[in-house]
Amino acid sequence: MNADKALKMLRALPRVVLGNIRDNPNSKKKQKRGRAQHGGDKHGAGNKGSGQRQNYMRLGYETGNQPFYTRFTYEPYYRGHHLRRQYPPVSLLMIQKLIDTNRIDPSQPIDLATLCTTGLFDIRPDSRHFGVQLTDEGADIFKAKVNIEVQHASELVIASIEKNGGVITTAYYDPFSLWALVNPTRWFQKGAPIPERAIPPQDAAKYYLDAKNRGYIADPEQISLERLALAQKYGYELPRIEEDPDAEMLLMRKDPKQVFYGLHPGWVISLKDRAIIKESV
Repeated sequence: MNADKALKMLRALPRVVLGNIRDNPNSKKKQKRGRAQHGGDKHGAGNKGSGQRQNYMRLGYETGNQPFYTRFTYEPYYRGHHLRRQYPPVSLLMIQKLIDTNRIDPSQPIDLATLCTTGLFDIRPDSRHFGVQLTDEGADIFKAKVNIEVQHASELVIASIEKNGGVITTAYYDPFSLWALVNPTRWFQKGAPIPERAIPPQDAAKYYLDAKNRGYIADPEQISLERLALAQKYGYELPRIEEDPDAEMLLMRKDPKQVFYGLHPGWVISLKDRAIIKESV
């Protein structure tokens, strides 16, 4: 009976169309007039203070309060954080891609100048960048034979390069030398002489004196022993560099005071005249 009554009522009711749809009672509240012309709107500027004056604050600024990362003095991690040397990462995978796409010539020694001239890396000495660290991403697919110089490398990275018959060296550059190394063209256009590379500071000298890190000021005999020990540890046969057809390229090294391959400190490079002005003795 109730079903029949409901069907009879539906037949008598009008059809649901856009013209007879209404909102539920009290579902909307009438907007009251607020402060001033725009109803109290702050135009996205927020409340009082520096946020309302378009004073866009730098990252980490906490509106005049002591920043979070320096608020807790018992955390030694942040002590002198602004003075630490930074080494932006470059992976073995990226090096292999650059070689495969002919952005880097593996038949020539690779250093920081080679990486920066590709236009893909931004090394800023004024931001405490002291070079690059070579990471082990892509170590399982790295197949190139290279002579590469970086500033920091792990044991797995060293093994991956030496397994293919390559050579790796870790070297330190002071900020003044880095300005010339990361942008050689700009340095040569200034007409300034090539700077002399400074010795590493005391806290960095230990790393570059260690043959395990393939430091540029380490004992060459110790490096040969460590190359053999690393090959035995990782279970690969160490190729003999002396018998390699590219032995001349693989054995190329910079002098500890040298910045560029084949160019000595004090020389002036004239790009306009395409001449090298050597220092008179």
